Amino acid sequence: MSDYFFPQLQAVEAMAPYRLRTTWSTGEVLEIDVEDRLRRHSALAPILDPAMFTRVHISEWGHGIEWIDEEFGADNVYAWAKEQAGEVSHEMFDDWMSRNGLSLSGAAEALGISRRMVSYYRTAHKSIPRQTWLACLGWEAVKPETRSMPRSLPTALEYAALHA
Repeated sequence: MSDYFFPQLQAVEAMAPYRLRTTWSTGEVLEIDVEDRLRRHSALAPILDPAMFTRVHISEWGHGIEWIDEEFGADNVYAWAKEQAGEVSHEMFDDWMSRNGLSLSGAAEALGISRRMVSYYRTAHKSIPRQTWLACLGWEAVKPETRSMPRSLPTALEYAALHA
């Protein structure tokens, strides 16, 4: 992880089995359930031991959380926590851009916002407003080929044909 990603992890605390409370430089306190991620990889199995799980701490350089030699990057932890809280993460926004082949400028034009704001959203320097995410999903549904705005959404059949 680099300085590209904004919120700095300030504290991490083990809670109920496989739940963490994270504190960020933005003032946010976010909880995250990491059980599924720990169970997916055999190398992480030792962390499933409750005594080991409680030994979580911020990594030496502050760019993630770790147990022994296993680490999750702060950018991933932040995204997972935002998504589990029902919010839009910078990773979801970046995936939307990638899925649609959009550059910073292309995404800015598609959403009618500045290129700088797109960059802020991709790097978690700013939270992504609900209406912006809904605009992303709407844009993806219609994928306008001109600068004029569509008047309606495609029907379910038209949408399916577009994404077949």
